[in-house]
Amino acid sequence: MKKKKDKSVFLEYFGDTPQLRILDFLIENHFFDYPMTEIAKESNVGYHSFQKIFPIFIKSKILIKTRRIGKSDYYQLNIKHPFTKQLLPVYWSLIKGEILKDEIPITKDNYK
Repeated sequence: MKKKKDKSVFLEYFGDTPQLRILDFLIENHFFDYPMTEIAKESNVGYHSFQKIFPIFIKSKILIKTRRIGKSDYYQLNIKHPFTKQLLPVYWSLIKGEILKDEIPITKDNYK
């Protein structure tokens, strides 16, 4: 299992749990689908822990199966799920806020 150097803003705000690490990875890469092993690896979650969490995400339909390649099933974040529909704007707002926090605020004195 590889170690990430920096936690995402999402994990800093909501905590660093295996479930949230999986969601963090899937949200960040929601345009793509991945096999179970790669989701676990890229989320920095042990495969044993991942196997306990994964069925919950499938049953709740937060994760959906997209295709099968060889013996591997590929899964993707279900962006149409009510939970993820609400989570995505929160996630990206946190990211945007972190990026913009160091910018100079616009005031009448520095706006010309």
